[in-house]
Amino acid sequence: MTAPSRPFSEWGQVFGDEVLATVILDRLLHHLDVISINGPSYRLKNRLAAIERETDVA
Repeated sequence: MTAPSRPFSEWGQVFGDEVLATVILDRLLHHLDVISINGPSYRLKNRLAAIERETDVA
């Protein structure tokens, strides 16, 4: 299973340094538009369905 996405506010904890996280985000997001998508993950839904099918076969 994949790790969940982290909001930008938690990147300092991920990198262990708030300044480093701010610099990285600044470089990544400089010319981008961020689109936040909320709701169920189709990738996770499909993966859970595959696991369920594997369990039924075994």
